[in-house]
Amino acid sequence: MSITKEKKRSILAKLKDIADDSETLVFAGFSGLPVAETTAMRKALRDKQIGYLVAKKTLIYRALDARGFSGTRPAFEKEVAVVYGKDPIAPAQGVREFENLYKQRLSILGGVFAGAYKTKEEMTEIASIPALPVLRGMFVNVINSPIQGLVLALNAIATKRA
Repeated sequence: MSITKEKKRSILAKLKDIADDSETLVFAGFSGLPVAETTAMRKALRDKQIGYLVAKKTLIYRALDARGFSGTRPAFEKEVAVVYGKDPIAPAQGVREFENLYKQRLSILGGVFAGAYKTKEEMTEIASIPALPVLRGMFVNVINSPIQGLVLALNAIATKRA
């Protein structure tokens, strides 16, 4: 079913706004995903401040070309949704989480990260980066390890002498 030119203009304007305002865009290919599962996924993504927009490929191409990202735009073979958000890593992580849940029906096709097009593999790597609180905890652990080792060694020497 075709959509009116006015509807296409509004979708194109929305896609352009998304491309301008979002830190990261993830292109998610989906096929055969039931409405109930799509609705649950959209709600879970929305709870994490991640948007999910399905549009025609030609409209997505126009919006991306108007924005002028560097690199080579990935090819879209299936139906495509644009997943976006202010957090640079959250959209990729959100799609990756549901990609594992809905195997064969949802997949990362590529994306835009730091103003450049990324391949499927690069976006999957970005999705595997831990969340910021986890990274902070890992950093504190790295800093704490040598100090903790020194304290344990000094404690062992003190108990040995006592």
